[in-house]
Amino acid sequence: MDSSTSLRNPAEAALDNVAPHEERLETVAEQVAAIDTLISLARERICVFDVDLSQSGWNSPARADALSTFLRVRYARLDIIVHETTWIEKSCPRLTSLLRLFGHAMTIYKTGSGARGAMDPLLIVDGQHFLHRYHIQQPRATLSIGIPQNARPLVTRFDEIWATGEPGLTATVVGL
Repeated sequence: MDSSTSLRNPAEAALDNVAPHEERLETVAEQVAAIDTLISLARERICVFDVDLSQSGWNSPARADALSTFLRVRYARLDIIVHETTWIEKSCPRLTSLLRLFGHAMTIYKTGSGARGAMDPLLIVDGQHFLHRYHIQQPRATLSIGIPQNARPLVTRFDEIWATGEPGLTATVVGL
C-alpha cells in the first residue's frame, strides 16, 4: 500500500469499492441497511427528510457511532428536517446526544406548513447518493449511489422542504 492510499478518508476508500448503481428496495430493513451504507460514503453533507425518523434505525448504537465519526470531519454537516420531533425527543437519546456534542455541525428542523404534505422520506449524501422512499406508508424505495444526475431533483426537493423549516430541536435546553 502506498502512502497516498493510507492517508485517504475512509469514505473515499469506500467509494473505490462501490460501482455507480441504482436499485429498488422492497423492505424497511433494506432501507435501514442502505442508510448505513450511505452514511459510510458521506464526506461533506447528509440531508435527511422524514416524518419523524421512527422507522429507520436512527437510535441504533452503530448508526450513532457512524454519525459521530462523520460529524468529526471538518466541514461535515448533518441537516435533518421532520414533521414531528416528538419521537426524537422521547425515543432517540443517541441522536439528541449527537446534537448536543455537534450542534455546530448538525441541525434538526421541523417542517413548516408548506411542506406538511410531503410524505416521501429521503436521505441525500453529498448531493450524489440517495435513498428515496416513495411514501411513508409503503416500504418501497430507490437507492442510488454515484449517479449525481439522478440525485439533482431530490436535492431540489430537499431544499424546498428545508426552506419551510422552523426551529425543531436545539443543542441546548432552555428553561428552568
